[in-house]
Amino acid sequence: MNKSLVPNGLTSMNLVFGMCSIISTFGGDLFWGAVCILLALVADGLDGRSARALNVSSEIGKEMDSLCDLVSFGAAPAMLAYKLQLADFGIFGCVAAVFFALCGMWRLARFNVNTTVVHGYFMGLAIPAGGCLIATSTLLINAVGYDLSQLSYLYPILVMIVAYLMVSTVHYPDFKGDGERMNAVAKLVAAAVFATILWFGSEGIGYAVLFGIFAAYAVFGIINHGINLLTGDK
Repeated sequence: MNKSLVPNGLTSMNLVFGMCSIISTFGGDLFWGAVCILLALVADGLDGRSARALNVSSEIGKEMDSLCDLVSFGAAPAMLAYKLQLADFGIFGCVAAVFFALCGMWRLARFNVNTTVVHGYFMGLAIPAGGCLIATSTLLINAVGYDLSQLSYLYPILVMIVAYLMVSTVHYPDFKGDGERMNAVAKLVAAAVFATILWFGSEGIGYAVLFGIFAAYAVFGIINHGINLLTGDK
């Protein structure tokens, strides 16, 4: 058997789950629309590991990975957010959804170009993390029955902030090597964000944990990078 079939099959499953997410979202099933994005994350995490374990990493595999990521963590979350509430804001909601997908594309393109330049951290929020922020927040919102209309225009603005973080120069830890210094203050703020989400989302605690992880990570990068810029630490 061709060993490359294993990682390429997992990469393909990433796209399959992304398409299932979009189809579920179009059908009004936001639960499975969100869950399929998380399943795509699992497939995305396994393909690279299996390729390295089997020593079959290839350029075509890398290209497939980026193309699948754009669907699963760019287009699918944008459609999920649009169906959840962005559609209520007309043109502004459309802009927010398209902006998220566009930023995902820019993030992937920049990552591919900078693979030999950027080491020890992610420049900008990784697109799987951005997509999963949308997915896990959707699961939590539906679980606790929160009325998003109370946020008014804050929801589309938050979606666009997540999108911008993906193309920003904020440094996020990749947990693979020695990156920037990880400051105690940033860790405390991230922990506080995580605890706050658990408190307010206690009725859907499992979804709150998932959303809390991605939200705390997003906030940690902003605070940690800001501190390092101010102190000059790398």
